[in-house]
Amino acid sequence: MEKMLHYIWKHRLYPSDEFRTHDGALITVIDPGIYNTDAGPDFFNAKIRIGTTVWVGNIEIHNRASDWILHRHDRDKMYDNVILHVVRHDDCKVYYTNNVEVRQVVLPVPVNVETNIEWLLSRDTPVPCEGNLFNIPAIYLSDWLTTLLMERLERKTQDVEMRLSLNSKDWNETFYITLMRNFGFGTNSDIFEMLAKSLPFKHILKHRNNPLQIEALFFGQAGLLDDVSISDPSRGFEPFGNYANELRTEYSFLRKKYNLQPVSGFLFRNLRTRPVNFPHVRLAQAAAVWTHNDLLFSKILETEDLVALRKFFNVEPSPYWSEHYNFNTVHKKDNSCVRRKSIGANATNIILINTVAPILFAYGKIKKRDNYCERALRLLEKIPAERNAIVTLFGNAGVKADNAGDSQALIQLQREYCEKKKCLYCRIGYRVLADIMKSYS
Repeated sequence: MEKMLHYIWKHRLYPSDEFRTHDGALITVIDPGIYNTDAGPDFFNAKIRIGTTVWVGNIEIHNRASDWILHRHDRDKMYDNVILHVVRHDDCKVYYTNNVEVRQVVLPVPVNVETNIEWLLSRDTPVPCEGNLFNIPAIYLSDWLTTLLMERLERKTQDVEMRLSLNSKDWNETFYITLMRNFGFGTNSDIFEMLAKSLPFKHILKHRNNPLQIEALFFGQAGLLDDVSISDPSRGFEPFGNYANELRTEYSFLRKKYNLQPVSGFLFRNLRTRPVNFPHVRLAQAAAVWTHNDLLFSKILETEDLVALRKFFNVEPSPYWSEHYNFNTVHKKDNSCVRRKSIGANATNIILINTVAPILFAYGKIKKRDNYCERALRLLEKIPAERNAIVTLFGNAGVKADNAGDSQALIQLQREYCEKKKCLYCRIGYRVLADIMKSYS
């Protein structure tokens, strides 16, 4: 209920800008103030006129006046600068910490406003306003998508800052962990990040010229070498039958050398995952990326060309993986398996979208280098829009994604607004409500 009152006050959806308090004082709203999303009064720097005197200060809004006492504002000096207490129901008088009475007024809620807000918030659909999106001007949608994209990049910047703080401000280590997380492609992202955190980047750098050792480190730390068996002669000749055992031997030595503690292999998931997304294949691809690129983060900072960026990830894993999706199984009769296992174009785009663009944006924000933020935005504009359920959902509703920047904005819209029923904080929700309410006037 309070969210609705905040919305009505912020957008001045009440019938008149003039109210009277319970003691008859005339109040005129000159400026409703700035909405506060943090602790403290609901609106800052509001301007109201009480009689002939103009007051500037904060506004607190509650469903019932007694909520002031329930929330202990009468004991909190932060609320002593509230110039007006706006309520739906005036059920008692309230006071500042010095026992002076707080001026309060009842906010009238038009029936049509309340009805349509409740309609929007109670809709049990992935996009509550989907039937109204076709009527919203393209320029209006474009501006909101731009804002949503910035919100998403700012949120990802917070993730990068957190990793930086945990890694002594080491950008190479932070990039390594971020990239490894995204090699999990959603299904296995958490365990891939856990793996990267258990295997310091300095060990990868030290052995990058030896592909066997890099794969041994990745597969061993992933706990995926524990159950590897020797090639079974009954299945015919295995051209790389000893490869998994070589990895296990190498890892046994490296684990003792660096005192490594592997993660649990059972945490990796194959359920409802296409074979090309099996964790074994993704780990082999990640190993190839680090074998071919040492200080990859520095190269990312220096490279603006999209084609060149893609080449950093278009690398071929060791030959073993041309015929395997995991250990112990060779697909001699399945020609679809005997093929290159380098990262596909679509997967490369996902890595650029979820790793390269955010790390560039975060680097620019943290280092106060706007050129890197701009590069991140330009990169997303050049990459095709993602193909996923969210993009399809909005596309069917009339909102098309022209590039990866748009699709990232739609993901932000769905996850942070639609799923959380924050329609009152969404520009599209506001526009839909405004259009609906015009029909009543």
